Amino acid sequence: MLALTNQERAKAGCGPLRTNSALIRAAQAHASDMVAKHYFAHDSLDGRSPFDRMKAAGFAGGAMAENIAVGYSSPSAVVTGWMNSPGHRANILNCTYSMIGIGYDSGQVKPDWGNGSWVQDFGG
Repeated sequence: MLALTNQERAKAGCGPLRTNSALIRAAQAHASDMVAKHYFAHDSLDGRSPFDRMKAAGFAGGAMAENIAVGYSSPSAVVTGWMNSPGHRANILNCTYSMIGIGYDSGQVKPDWGNGSWVQDFGG
């Protein structure tokens, strides 16, 4: 997923994202939490925003954003889906972001939605 995301950024003239351990922790925890508690939202059921979770995981940067998706079968499919969505595309192509955390859980958020919970947490 990182390579695919960076390919899209390169086409737009943005530098590559590098992984950040705090953002990885936040993204993975949210992907797994959505599967475990069967919800799909940026805000956790306990009321924490993506920004709250990223900071709690130890991210100290200023600019932050999040992409989430469920039911996609592969990294290629989910990145294509995000690139076809204006808000998600804007996050991927925002050159302010230089770091990323990627989270994935193979479980189901909802039975009819297919498997896979995907999260990208961006920081700059």
